[in-house]
Amino acid sequence: MGASESEKIKFASQADPKVLSEMKALAKSEGRQFQALLDEAMRDFLEKKQVGRARKHVLAAFQESVRDFEPLYRELAK
Repeated sequence: MGASESEKIKFASQADPKVLSEMKALAKSEGRQFQALLDEAMRDFLEKKQVGRARKHVLAAFQESVRDFEPLYRELAK
């Protein structure tokens, strides 16, 4: 993905004041640094935008469901 996990690059941007305030409040309430929350949000956004690929947590949930309920799914498919 480019830079290593520990390497960070500074950048400047602009945000809606309400969104920025809510993000900062969330980071504080979770005891996390704002930059960690922003990094997570950007990764989630990129994962969501990947066309034609299931998001990892969705695929994992699907696989678990198939593993747990395969006999039921086979009966329902009849």
